[in-house]
Amino acid sequence: MSRRTLAGALSLAAALTVSAVPLAASASQQAVTFPTSKFPLGVPSVPDKKLTAVVPGVDEYDLKAGTSTDGYTVTVLMPSGRDYGQQTTAENKAAEVEAAGETPSVQRVVRPRVADASEQVVYMVRVGLWSFKDKAKASEMAKKLNDAGVKSRVDYLGDDGLKTTGPWNVHVVMIDARTFKGSYVSSIGASVAKRETVSEMAKARGAIVGVNGGFFNIHTAKELRGEPVGASVVNGKLLSEAIPGRSAVVLQGRTARITELKTSVTAISQDGAKQPVNGVNRAAATDELVLYTEEYGAKTPADGGTDAVLDANGKVVGLRAAGADIAAGTRVLHGSGVASDWLNEHAWQDWTVKVDTKVIDLRKGRALKLTPDLNVIAGYGGLVRNGHVRITAKRDGQDNITMILRRHPRTLVGITRNGSLILAAVDGRQPGQTVGANFQEAAQLMRWLGAVQAVNLDGGGSTAMVVKGKLANRPSDGGERGVGDALLVLPQ
Repeated sequence: MSRRTLAGALSLAAALTVSAVPLAASASQQAVTFPTSKFPLGVPSVPDKKLTAVVPGVDEYDLKAGTSTDGYTVTVLMPSGRDYGQQTTAENKAAEVEAAGETPSVQRVVRPRVADASEQVVYMVRVGLWSFKDKAKASEMAKKLNDAGVKSRVDYLGDDGLKTTGPWNVHVVMIDARTFKGSYVSSIGASVAKRETVSEMAKARGAIVGVNGGFFNIHTAKELRGEPVGASVVNGKLLSEAIPGRSAVVLQGRTARITELKTSVTAISQDGAKQPVNGVNRAAATDELVLYTEEYGAKTPADGGTDAVLDANGKVVGLRAAGADIAAGTRVLHGSGVASDWLNEHAWQDWTVKVDTKVIDLRKGRALKLTPDLNVIAGYGGLVRNGHVRITAKRDGQDNITMILRRHPRTLVGITRNGSLILAAVDGRQPGQTVGANFQEAAQLMRWLGAVQAVNLDGGGSTAMVVKGKLANRPSDGGERGVGDALLVLPQ
């Protein structure tokens, strides 16, 4: 065997270790029930499970399945800083390893095809294989290579997303549509701008169960990083615009469903002039018109633009320089550049400016009614549609190896055929204890649990499930992370 082909012990099959499993729920089934078939990931097995009846209609399951057999290897980083690259780049890196006196292996990795993205083939360079207990030896090799100028790191093979035996720790809450008498809502906590833990948001609302919601913007100013990335509706009020066509969880009363959304917000002056509103409760770019609501929790941008302060009826109660708070009971249309000019021309003192807001359900082809019981959380990766695995990674901005193939902690939402709700928190990034899931595994897990529709929410260190005031899972950060929003299950 060539020194630059993957040695037998490191030969990891690109086929994902998931099994085709029947749906747990049949068309005639009237209640959500835990599946009786084997756990579908890795080597199919009967999982250890602990059932806790939370309240009537709400059951919590603590699942453990699989065994730890993965060890460690050393991965050589490419010039881009990534751990994979094209074959020529990998061969060049392998030559550097040889020059340092070690034996490299070049691993061909296939990121599988999904519903809206074709497969991707990349190459990794790896050195050695050590058992789980011998991580220190892998660290010694990584140090030797780094000292020789070959940037490397130690990797746990269970994180790769290829063949594994686990283990998996999964926390599942099943909410029976027949018997549950409460409701579902979304929460952004005290404000849009501020991040809070799921525990804090659940406590504030007296929630029975809470899980983290969608992604939040880590690429904005530090004090604004609670801002949801994508659609957020709380109590019928749009607090963050949708990224058109991406997945979302729509909550209304005690019903939940998964769809794709787009939003349309337009400012209409009493003189008939119209101007698109580019965003809601986020930092404004040049020439943008952005709407800020009292839930924002921060000042409007001090960018030299203009603020038009509106009362509850849309009356312009004042024009001011940008960079001030949003008072209770008001909204602010903020414009910079040409949008500022539009406000100065069409939002005069005591004029009325209507803010026309539409949240459009793309599956149904019509706008949602923005009633007080409507709540929306943005999803990030469609997993199951109409009972079949249908991973829409590209549409949801996740069409890359890290999100599709690699294993991470996952927060998942599923809907059964009779409208029952399934929430799952898959713990990960804890070698020897739990490996997490990739997109394919997450989809198979939700089908196994009985979901006919399912979506991925934010994961990684954000994954958190709180049940009756207690953190049920073990977040990979070692404790709860502040997040942008949460899905809460209320007793009423």
